[in-house]
Amino acid sequence: MNRRIESEGHNIVRRKSKFWFRLAICGLVLLIVAIGSIPAIRAIKIKETNSISISDVYDEWNKSNYQEVYDMTSGILLKSPFHNAALTLNGYSAFYIAVSQTDTVLAQNYIDEGINRLRLASFSASKDTLPQIMYMLGKSYFYKNTLSSYHYYSDLAIKYLNLALEYGYEADDIPEYLGLSYASLGMTQESINAFTGALLVRESDILLLAIAEQYYKNQQLSSAKAYLHRVSTETKDDTLKFKSQALLGQIYLEEQNYPEAEKMFHLILEINPNYADAYYGLGVVYEQQKDLVKARAEWRKALRLDVNHQNALKKMAEYK
Repeated sequence: MNRRIESEGHNIVRRKSKFWFRLAICGLVLLIVAIGSIPAIRAIKIKETNSISISDVYDEWNKSNYQEVYDMTSGILLKSPFHNAALTLNGYSAFYIAVSQTDTVLAQNYIDEGINRLRLASFSASKDTLPQIMYMLGKSYFYKNTLSSYHYYSDLAIKYLNLALEYGYEADDIPEYLGLSYASLGMTQESINAFTGALLVRESDILLLAIAEQYYKNQQLSSAKAYLHRVSTETKDDTLKFKSQALLGQIYLEEQNYPEAEKMFHLILEINPNYADAYYGLGVVYEQQKDLVKARAEWRKALRLDVNHQNALKKMAEYK
């Protein structure tokens, strides 16, 4: 009986040993597969950290060799995970590598890694470097937001850019980044204020159009029109001219200024003859002039370009 029990015990031990051995082999295989599937960003070139100094890294940074900076600091961080200068420069270089990517997945990977490194660096940063880290975190979240389908990160871009300003950091692009971030959150007055500050730094047609769009959303139509007229008459960019004229045409329709609306829609169609909204707008103008034949003709043109144009469909149903 005792021998049988011993035999059974040995069998159990053997079965357990085989089980754990097999489990270990499975785990090793899964680890190898996982390593092989890690995105290219993780396959960094490991540097000999003993031969790297931060002064070497700064030399490469001053040459704008961002990939080299990223690889060198990644090597340093393997040995010293909380090395502040390495964390900071790694985060900065990851941002610049991200914005140069054409592959969205790679860009996301780099930007996420850069954000993580900069957040870690912020905990032990000196008073001199902390403002710039806040600025780069704000830009990183702004760029991350542009890579996303929804505006999930605009609030974080605003948070860190404002912290950079509070800490005394100065950069010409902060007001514009803030204006765009506020706009994506529907905070129109804050966006207008930020864009107005950006205009004091530098003026551009894109910026003027962005301000006009925010004034329109805030129903400050006279201010919107003033900026739109400047863009539509001064810009040499046909796309910006088209966008400003399209918004002007919409405003004139809302103001029931039909002669100006008609003029604007014709100007739009000279630039873009496939713009369904312009044909719809012309139809509304002719409707107000009691010329339903011409109105319906314009709405049909809108529907040929956009079969689901809701406003044109409603008008055609209304005047069967």
